[in-house]
Formats: sequence, C-alpha cells, structure tokens
Amino acid sequence: PFHAKFSVGHDAEGRLLAVHVELTSDGGWSLDLSQPILDRALFHLDNAYYLPAVHFTGRVAKTNTVSHTAFRGFGGPQGMLVIEEIVARVARACGLAPEVVRERNLYHGTGETNRTHYHEDLGDNRLPAIWAQAKTEAKFAERRREIEAWHAAHLPVKRGLAITPVKFGISFTLTHLNQAGALVHVYQDGSIALNHGGTEMGQGLNTKMAQVCADGLGIDLSYVRVTGTDTQKVPNASATSASSGADINGAAIMNATAQMRARLAPVAANMLGCKDTEVNFANNMAHGGGKSVEWTAVAKQAWMDRVGLSVAGFYMTPEIKYDFLTLTGHAFYYYCYGASVSEVEIDTRTGEYWVKAVDIVHDAGKSINPAIDKGQIEGGYVQGMGWLTMEECIWDKKGKFLTHGPSTYKIPVAGDIPEHFNVTLFDGSNLKPTPFNSKAVGEPPLMLALSTFFALRDAVSASADHQTVVHMSAPATPEKILMSCEKAKAAV
Repeated sequence: PFHAKFSVGHDAEGRLLAVHVELTSDGGWSLDLSQPILDRALFHLDNAYYLPAVHFTGRVAKTNTVSHTAFRGFGGPQGMLVIEEIVARVARACGLAPEVVRERNLYHGTGETNRTHYHEDLGDNRLPAIWAQAKTEAKFAERRREIEAWHAAHLPVKRGLAITPVKFGISFTLTHLNQAGALVHVYQDGSIALNHGGTEMGQGLNTKMAQVCADGLGIDLSYVRVTGTDTQKVPNASATSASSGADINGAAIMNATAQMRARLAPVAANMLGCKDTEVNFANNMAHGGGKSVEWTAVAKQAWMDRVGLSVAGFYMTPEIKYDFLTLTGHAFYYYCYGASVSEVEIDTRTGEYWVKAVDIVHDAGKSINPAIDKGQIEGGYVQGMGWLTMEECIWDKKGKFLTHGPSTYKIPVAGDIPEHFNVTLFDGSNLKPTPFNSKAVGEPPLMLALSTFFALRDAVSASADHQTVVHMSAPATPEKILMSCEKAKAAV
C-alpha cells in the first residue's frame, strides 16, 4: 500500500510545469523488498509524461501489519496511478477532457521532451503513435459522443470512458541481476536438451525459450526439450522478475546456439565440400556450396568426429548502470509502451459496475509468440482491473488482517471479463538486440488497467452531470462508487 501527497503547477492548457510528490510505502513489520519497490515507484512517477521540473521523495513506513512485498509491477503501478490522478485533476481544473490533457503531456520529439526525470533518453519513443492508434481503433471520439447521448435516456445508470498510456522500463534496477545463463546439449540423433535460469510459472517462458533455441540452430521446435530449471545446470540464476525473463535467458540461449553453430560449421563444411563461412543452418538442414545435408546427419557426424556437443551460454545486459547515490546513469535497457481504452457502466443506486469494452494497443516489439503475448496482455489487464476495482485489503487498528478469504477479498472471475476485449500488438521491432527483437510483456500490461479506474471515475462524475470534482481512491469497489455518486450528487 502507498500513500501520496502532491502539488502541481500547470498552465491554462493543462501542460504540467512542475510536480512535487511525497510517497510513503507501508512496508509492514519488516523491510523485505519495500526499498526497491519504492525505487521503481519513484522511477515511474512520470508514467508516460514529460515533467519539466520535479521533486520526488519516498520513504518506507514500518507499521504493525504483516510484512508487505512485491507484486506484478514492483511499485510501478502505484507510481503511475499517482501521476494519472494528478493529470485527471489538472484536466478538471482547466475545464478540459482528461484525454486531451494526457495527450498534451506525453513524451514526444527528441531532446528534453523525450527525457525522463532521472535524465534517461527514451530513444525510440512510440507513445504518440500508440496513443493515436488506440484512439482510432477504439473509435474513441465517436464513443464519447454516443455515451453523452446515452446518458440523457438512462438516468440511474451511467457510463464512463477513459484512455490511459503506459511507459514501463525494462531491467533490474539492481545492475548485477541483469545476467543469465543457458545450457544446450545436442544429442547424436539431433535432439536438444535445453536448460536456462528462468522459471516457468505459466507465462509461457519455456515455450519462448524453445523457440529461440530452435531458431538459433535452424531446426523445428519438435527437436527441443526444455528441462526443469536447476542450479546444478545453470548456476547463480537471477530471479524471473523485472519482466526480463525472456530477454536475458533468451539472449543467453542465443549465445549458446551461436557457439554450437560455430562448432558444427566445420563438420557440415566437410560434409558439403565448402568453406566453414559458407555454412548456414535452416529448415532442419545445413546448407553450403549449393548442397544441403540433414541436421540429424550433422549431429551424428559431429559426435563421431568427437566435437563437443554441450555448450554453456551467458548474457549480461549492456548499457545499464545506475548510481543511487548520485541519481545518475542508465536505469533501463529499453521501454515498453501501451495504451488502453476502457468503457464501463455503473448503477448509481447500488454502486455495481460492469466493464463493457476494452481496446488495447501494446508494444511487444517483434513478438516471439503473439498468442502468448496477447494472453499475457489480457491477463495482466484483468489482474490490474482487480487491483484497481475490487481487491481491497483492510486491517484493524491492531494490525490484524481482516480481508483474508474469498468472503471478504474479491478477485476477478470469468464473468468480469468484458465481452468486447480487443488487443492489438503494435507493429514495430525492438531496436535493441533482444531475442527476435521482442519486448517484455510480463509486468507492463497490468498498468493498462488504469483506464478502468478512470472510466469508473468518469461514470461517477456523469451521475452529477460532470458538475463537481469526484474524489475516489483505489480500489473503486461498489461501496466506494455508491458513496462517491452520493457525494457528487449532493455537491451539485
């Protein structure tokens, strides 16, 4: 849990000029990972917006509750929610639509307006393009007009619409964790045993790593078997965290397959009667000198020639090093971007709500596996939706946790998934040499759900004909929605 105090300076057109934020994180009775979580929250207090001047501070509070630790996003979601709240309030103060103020403040161009508050250039900034694509695909302006007309005929039920951006830095902020290893065994029948330092937890990592290995050796996926993560095979593995699992482990596998190709090239060259440099591995074959030979035959011959068929790969993320004492350096290797449009409906008499439609455009680079990535984006959004709308943690004054079971703590279920749920992968390769030139999809999609919270805020505001300021903290539970509607209507 986080608490934020903030003040902001802006011009009449809603452009942010200076932002002062004080974050306090509830660490519970022990520090655990609260410090690096707070660090990432401070890094992401800008979300996707250029802030000319900032004063950001953060501290961890020791309290009488259970020890709190990391979850998907690792502090990023909390920081982003704060700046989105600020932008929404600036829009209200200027009499402008929130989406207009958000668009005006996006990182853009080159130089200062494309540089973060920790002095790192975004480089390949895709925010403006993704924002425009999301608005177009979701028919945002048209739907805004339709909702305004719909309200005239539906007094107790209101709808809300919102679009929010996401910018998320990829890398461990603790530099030495940005490393990975891999082990590749080639057997004489051509089959592969692959081991890497990542943990498969249902996110499809092993499938992606098998694809990277197969691509590196020019063979079908059916040849590759991923064995269980084991520190006796790949030692000193970093946590499968910071959305870097596919990046660093995949790169280590690429290093291993490159070594294996170098070992097998002379073997294939002798079989093909060509130079080593002419050998190319593709389509389950070794090609060179106008001839081809089966992959399985090359593997068998290499074993007979006593060529080592086991290689260890290693990778360390380049370019990154951040000094927390001087607050300088390169914190992240690259950034993931996205934008989401959410439409919701609320019953102002009960506080019940329904997420009617979601349209997402997300930057996954050149995806290794689009099906897996789309599943991660959908799942991340729904998980974020739960965090922002229903998963409320309550403690009593003595620190006892009260919402400890399904009767008091609600999570999203199948019935909460919007019927209209459209996910588009942005068309563009990662400029960094990641596996397949892909981008991470672990944590960034969770923050796409911010649009759900602000769509609910928009619907509550509609209950009072948008004539008053709506204050509603996350999670926006039905109880909070009902009370916020009552307060908004009473204020008019």
